[in-house]
This record gives sequence, C-alpha cells and structure tokens, in this order.
Amino acid sequence: MNFGFSGEMIFLFFLALILFGPKKMPEIGRQVARFLGEFRRASNEFRSQIESEINSLESSSNASSSPRQQILPPLQAPLGSLASRIFNPPPPERLDAAEDAAAEAAAVKASAAESVATEPVALPEPSTAPKVAPDA
Repeated sequence: MNFGFSGEMIFLFFLALILFGPKKMPEIGRQVARFLGEFRRASNEFRSQIESEINSLESSSNASSSPRQQILPPLQAPLGSLASRIFNPPPPERLDAAEDAAAEAAAVKASAAESVATEPVALPEPSTAPKVAPDA
C-alpha cells in the first residue's frame, strides 16, 4: 500500500479541515489511526489463524496414511424431518398402522362432533343493566 501524498489525499485533507475545523482534526486523526491499527491487528490475527489451520491440516494429512481428512460431518437429514421421511421411508407395515390410527382418530372426532351437535346448548340471558355512555 502506498500512502504517499497524492492530489486526492491533499484534497481530502483540506475537505476534512473545512468540514471539521482545525480543533477537531487531531482528535479525528487519532480515531482514524486507532481504527487502522485495530483493523491491521485483526487482519494479521485472521491471517495467522488461517495459516495455522492450513498447516495443521497439512501436517495431519502427511502423518496419516488416509488420502484425505474429512472436515465436515456427513450430511444427514435431521430425524423426523420431511427430507428424512422422503429419503428413508418407513416400512409398509408402519404406513398401514399409521393410516389405521389416523382413520380411527378421524372417526373419534366425528362421533364427538355429532354428540356435541345433538346436545342442547343453554344460552346466557341478556343482561338488562342500563347502558352508560363512556366519558368523553
């Protein structure tokens, strides 16, 4: 990176001087320098972490006779998800049992609905209290 003073840098300096004034410029300069230092430190830390991970993978692959180390676990659908039911369908006996259970549950719901419909329902009596207008 070349941070030499070019025409653009001088223009930006004068623009900042006009916008913020000479009293605020040292404070803004310190903040920018602190930000650049923190960014440089974080990028160096990230780079060293990536390099150490690559080195550890290379050293473990050289030490072991396996052709390639698998980093991520094998992809499997979560238990009970739609994908697991599609790719691993249950045996036909379980399907028949599930259909029978669903039919029985539907019959129970229908009989419960019929019994509720035939029982008379007592409606509450309307109150005869005088109606009062709310305060406005």
